[in-house]
Amino acid sequence: MSKRTLDLVGGLIRQERNRLNTRWRKVSSGTQAVIVLAVLRHDQRLADMAGGNAVSASTVRRWVMEVIRLLSARAPRLDRALKKIAKKGGVVVLLDGTLIRTRCRTGKDNRKNYSGKHKAHGLLFLALTDEKGNLIWISSARPGRSSEITTARHDKLTAHLREAGLGALADLGFVGLDDEPDDHPVIITGRKATRNHKLTDAEKEANRLLSRERAAVEHGFANLKAWRILTKVRMNTRHATTLPRALLVLANTEIQR
Repeated sequence: MSKRTLDLVGGLIRQERNRLNTRWRKVSSGTQAVIVLAVLRHDQRLADMAGGNAVSASTVRRWVMEVIRLLSARAPRLDRALKKIAKKGGVVVLLDGTLIRTRCRTGKDNRKNYSGKHKAHGLLFLALTDEKGNLIWISSARPGRSSEITTARHDKLTAHLREAGLGALADLGFVGLDDEPDDHPVIITGRKATRNHKLTDAEKEANRLLSRERAAVEHGFANLKAWRILTKVRMNTRHATTLPRALLVLANTEIQR
C-alpha cells in the first residue's frame, strides 16, 4: 500500500479517536490502519490478524467496520460527483453494473440474491466512471435478481444526468432506461438485433465504436475488485453497501499516488 493510503486511513482513525475522547487503545492508529488495510486488500482472516497482534478476532472486526464507516462517509454523492465532472468540462460518463458475490445462505430471504444471469448469489451494484475509467460513484446494494435498469431507475440516474448536463455511455443491458430517447437523450447505448431486424453495417460499426469508448469502465471495476475482500462478501446488505463505497475512496487514493 502507498504511504498516501496509510496516512489517509491512519488520519481518519486518529480523528475518530479524538472525537470519541478515547483514553486508551490496544494499538496505535497507524497499526490499526495497517491491520484493516491487510484485511481489505488481501481478505486476511480476522483470527490470523488477531493472533499476530495479541487482540481478539471481534476486536479486529470492530476495527474493520469502523474504518469502512469512516471511509464510506467520504465517498461522493451522485449529484456532487456528476457536477464535479461537468465543472471540469466533461461531457459523458461511463455506466456499468457488476455482481459482487456473497456467501450462499439457505432460506427464502436469500433467494432474492440469486442472479439468473450470473448463476450465483450476490448483490448488484452500478458504478459511474469518468472517460479515463476512474470511479466517481457507486450505487447502494440491490438484490442479485434485480435488473440493471431497475437499479438505475431506483437511483433516478437519468434525472441526475440531465440536471448535470451530462450523458452516459452504457451497454445493451441499459436499453430502454432513457425515458426521453428522442427529445433529450442522456443514456447512449448500442443497437440490439432482433428476430425481425438484423443490424446493418453502420449499426455494427456504431456498436464497435461505443464498445471501444466504454472499455475504460472495466479498468474502474478492476481497481475496485483488486481489494480481495470483494471476492465473496460475508456482510449483511447494509454493511455491503458501505464496503464498496469505502473501497472506492481507497482505490482512488491508490491511483493518485
